[in-house]
Formats: sequence, structure tokens, C-alpha cells
Amino acid sequence: MSSDATVRVEDRVLKLTNLDKVLYPGFGFTKGEVVDYYTRIAPVLLPHLKDRPVTLKRFPNGVDGKWFFEKNAPEHRPEWVRTMRLESPGSSKGNETVNYVMVDELATLVWLANLAALELHVPQWTVGPRGGKRDPDLLVFDLDPGVPATVVECCRVAELVRVVLDDDGVDSWAKTSGNKGMQVYAYAPAKDTSEYAKAVAQRLAQEHPALIVSTMAKAQRTGKVFIDWSQNNPAKTTVAPYSLRARERPAVSTPVTWDEVEDCEVVEDLVFTADEVLERVESAGDLFGS
Repeated sequence: MSSDATVRVEDRVLKLTNLDKVLYPGFGFTKGEVVDYYTRIAPVLLPHLKDRPVTLKRFPNGVDGKWFFEKNAPEHRPEWVRTMRLESPGSSKGNETVNYVMVDELATLVWLANLAALELHVPQWTVGPRGGKRDPDLLVFDLDPGVPATVVECCRVAELVRVVLDDDGVDSWAKTSGNKGMQVYAYAPAKDTSEYAKAVAQRLAQEHPALIVSTMAKAQRTGKVFIDWSQNNPAKTTVAPYSLRARERPAVSTPVTWDEVEDCEVVEDLVFTADEVLERVESAGDLFGS
């Protein structure tokens, strides 16, 4: 029996391949299930990808196999996949421009899932219809725990970040990274989001030195949470909300409520798999940005 299929997605026709290939061996989660997840989560995911150039993290042989980042849109792509060529100063590969995939529609998302692009990463800025980069519209604090700290300590730090933002009149919301940490977001309160985030991180590290660091030196991070303010650099990307992560289980970068953040006492409190996220969205809608 073939595990390939030709499907119609809205007004597009796609050929899907190797749908029974297991991409998460520890859970028996197949490529077909990855395609199904991205198809069903699309109504809440697509708005957060709109107008943002997407960097793909592809795992053609599953999460235990070799993987690679892909910024340039694959050459063998359907003609209807929209791309955007943008300048890429400081590219590690010496490329002056990158031709990014723009995920405008469900068919593009399904096509990416079929490429085993398990993880979708986006910047905190958008582009206009002619490729003009806009100022950042989002601010992000990426909370990275140093062993033995976990997402539980990240939650305590997230609460402190929220207080500072509240004092500045800025609403914020949170999501898990789907890996070890979490992120706190806000609509950009300043034009230079990187400097603003750096100031907040340094202030909190000074006020809570036993819990927080604001510098990249890994030697200082043991048992603490690094507030990575540098994710606001326009050249950097952060995993998109509702993106799968390439961990042992098909975990998802999941928007959470502040009540869930405050109530988190063990790591499992904030670990959500694809099926669980679909159930959450069905019952509570999109929590990201609200």
C-alpha cells in the first residue's frame, strides 16, 4: 500500500509523500500526523506567520536524524508558493539576499509539513507587499533555563518580566518554547525593541541575581534563567507559536495563560503535545496576543 497521496487543499493540488514515515520514533508520530496537525492548527497559526519570512528547520529523517536550517525557499517548489527576496546582511553563508518562503495559505503550510519542516521560525517584524522591512511590531523575551533550572523557574522570571511591562503600560502574554524554556511577548513599546529588552533584562538580573542572568556566558547560567533580549535583533528568529518542536515527543510551542504560568510547579504542567494543543485551541481559541 502506497503512503503517497495527491490531495486538494482549497484550490491547490499537492502530492504528499511517505506519509507513514515515522518522524518521532519515541512516539510513533508519522509524517501523516505532522501534516494533519499543521492542517488542523492552521486557522490559529497562519495569522502569526502572515507577512513574516519563515526560516525552516527540516528533519527529513525524523527528529533523531540529521537536520538543517533552510532560509532560501527550495528550488523545486510549486509555482504558487509565494516567496520574498530580502537583504541578508551578515549572512553566515555570505549570501547578500535570501529568498524566503511566505506562508500565506494553508496549502503552503501543508507543503512545508510534507518537506518535514517540523519547526517554523519567524522574526519579530513583517514585510510589506513589495518587500520593505517594517519596524518590529513584537517584543520578545526568550527565557532559557540553565540546568538544573527548568521551565518552572522560567515561569517565575516571566512573572517578573510581566510586572515590569505592566508598570510601563505594556500588556504581555506568554508561550512555552516547546523545548526547555518559554517566551514572553508584547506589542513593541519602543522603536528600538532590542535596547528596551536589554534594559529590562539587565534590571531584573540586578534585582534578582540568584535567579536571573542577562549575559550570554553559559558559565554564569547554572541553575538560573537567562533572559535572552538579543532575540529582538532583526537578524534573529524565534520559534513561531503553535510550531512543533523536534524533541522526543511531538511537543508544541504553546500559548499559555498567566494563570497557567503562575500555577506551574512541575515541568509537565507546561508540556503540551500536538493533540493536546488542538484540544486547547478547540476549547479556548487562540491565546497568543490576548
